[in-house]
Amino acid sequence: MKQFVRLPAFAKINLRLDVISRRPDGYHELRTVFQTIGLRDTLELRRTRAAEITLEIEGAELSPGPDNLVYRAIEAIGGEVSFPGGIHARLKKHIPIARGLGGGSSDAAAALVGMLRLTGAKMPLARLVEIASKLGADVPFFLFGGRALAVNRGDEIYPLPDAPKQTIVVVSPKDIGVSTKEAYQWVSEELTNRPEAPKIWGFCALCWSRQGAGVSNDFEGPVFRRHSRLGEIRAELLQGGAADAALAGSGSAVFGVFRNPARARRTARKFPEDSVFVVPTLSRKEYGRALGWSAGG
Repeated sequence: MKQFVRLPAFAKINLRLDVISRRPDGYHELRTVFQTIGLRDTLELRRTRAAEITLEIEGAELSPGPDNLVYRAIEAIGGEVSFPGGIHARLKKHIPIARGLGGGSSDAAAALVGMLRLTGAKMPLARLVEIASKLGADVPFFLFGGRALAVNRGDEIYPLPDAPKQTIVVVSPKDIGVSTKEAYQWVSEELTNRPEAPKIWGFCALCWSRQGAGVSNDFEGPVFRRHSRLGEIRAELLQGGAADAALAGSGSAVFGVFRNPARARRTARKFPEDSVFVVPTLSRKEYGRALGWSAGG
């Protein structure tokens, strides 16, 4: 049994995000294509003698208590793996918060994987996915990484072939944050006025292309109307040579997809007042290797 592990927790972008309808349980039916990117937090887990969970956070003002996703993940899986003593977790945040990049969900998934690595415990993948799903809709995806189709409320994951590596420029506006709850409220107001959603086979026909599909995001309309600068950022990325650009998740980060890394770096310099990240896409194999584990066992 190890005493210490360190893992990356990578961000994601949504290459496509369709909000289909509001479900009876209050969630929304989604179709989306996730893609992991090189922007990451770092999570360290250390065994301690005291039988308790403690959490230390650097780089963001987040609660270190039981309402934190990392804490909850350790607590959830801790009841199913056997180890003496407790856990001290140290989270170094680099992924901006409330920007649609999945940082909290990725941190939680890293905590689940880290606990398995730390204790040497074995767990059926189906059970691990079940635990992840209860923590949050995006958390199961971060057990796999790479590119994947997600349906249901975003927690039903189908790995897709990896597309060729591309460079992503992520622009996180300094003073604009969009909460997931607000974004879903805004998009819900427009669902009744939308044309019928495309059949799932039509959605998948684009998803399964190894070249990837043009990006799109149903949150862009309602979010851009309330925060016009996000639309301006998207336009600047396209003018800078991005093959495509879109809102990241429910916002407020905006990303551009570049085939030329040098052009991506030049375009990134157009946003001196914002947090900007130039990172590669990550394949499923690269993702698993970085986390030190494979979801396939």
